[in-house]
Amino acid sequence: MFPLSDSIKALRKPYINTFIIIFNIAIFFYQLSLGSEMRYFIFEYGLIPLKVFAPFEIVPVIEKIYPFFTSMFLHGGWFHLISNMYFLFIFGDNVEDDLGHVKYLFVYILFGLAAAITQVIMFSNSGIPTIGASGAVAGVMGYYFIRYPHATVKTLVIFIFFITIVDIPAIIFLGVWFFIQFISGSTQAAVASGGGIAWWAHIGGFFAGILICIINRKRYYRAG
Repeated sequence: MFPLSDSIKALRKPYINTFIIIFNIAIFFYQLSLGSEMRYFIFEYGLIPLKVFAPFEIVPVIEKIYPFFTSMFLHGGWFHLISNMYFLFIFGDNVEDDLGHVKYLFVYILFGLAAAITQVIMFSNSGIPTIGASGAVAGVMGYYFIRYPHATVKTLVIFIFFITIVDIPAIIFLGVWFFIQFISGSTQAAVASGGGIAWWAHIGGFFAGILICIINRKRYYRAG
């Protein structure tokens, strides 16, 4: 299933969402400019669980902290970048519209941190760098899942030679997406592999999005 658009039209221009997308693309082009040095750049600014849990005399505190932030703006390839930015483009404008520009930026980073912490906890012995915006984007999708359950997602469905476009309720589209992440993450955890796709970062980010939306809705209704 490939989302083409959603039925909710944002009332405000998604300035922050657009900035985040452009910033991620700019960082990726910088990565490409490094050539053979890009691998060292990723190991420096990607999130490596082993470094987080290493003794302080081996890895200074600052080197344990900043990868939680920098890793969410790095990508391992064109498909990794484009898929993350595309999903952010589809769902992010509505979440920014609901939260407001400044709050959306703060919450987006919070989603990324929640995703990173989840991945680190699940694979504390991994020496493989975790990179990508997918955990933060998953948080945006989790927020959308709760905030806009009655929205529909125009979706391209491809099954072998059968191709069609259908409107799928957002709660079903995102629910199926999360189910795939959970099954994949459970399989990954069962074989104790922290490599490949960071499924648990997606799961952690999605749950963070749900939690923040619930909290935000409660505050909204109390204020009203």
